[in-house]
Amino acid sequence: MMPEEKSKYFVVKQKAVPEVLLKVVEAKKLLESERVMTVQEATERVGISRSSFYKYKEDIFPFYDNTKGKTVTFVVQMDDEQGLLSDLLHIVAVYKANILTIHQSIPVNGVATLTLSVEVKDNTGNISKMVEEIEEQDGIHYVKIVSRE
Repeated sequence: MMPEEKSKYFVVKQKAVPEVLLKVVEAKKLLESERVMTVQEATERVGISRSSFYKYKEDIFPFYDNTKGKTVTFVVQMDDEQGLLSDLLHIVAVYKANILTIHQSIPVNGVATLTLSVEVKDNTGNISKMVEEIEEQDGIHYVKIVSRE
């Protein structure tokens, strides 16, 4: 018998997730919100089989549902513009994520890479929304979540 393989986790953008997995998340939300009372009702409403639901229900969850008490590290590529780092840190502060480390590279050709580690506390807002808000800022090229510990 093979030793039990350690679980590996991946952060994947929603557009890359198969539809069946997104429907499992939808069904779980229906059950949690008590808009439906049974798994049968939830799976019928979202259009998947009960076997698909049971197969994947423990394997998928929205990123923010399981981050409390964790450290999340992001890499941000951004323009070297005065005030942009301050704006980014303000967003992190608004979401009440506790900044643990910040490292900004020396800008090359007007572009800097920022590595930011934050601790997600009980009162921290939705981390997915925080990342979206950072990505929407002018001067931000991309935000990548590189680890969650």
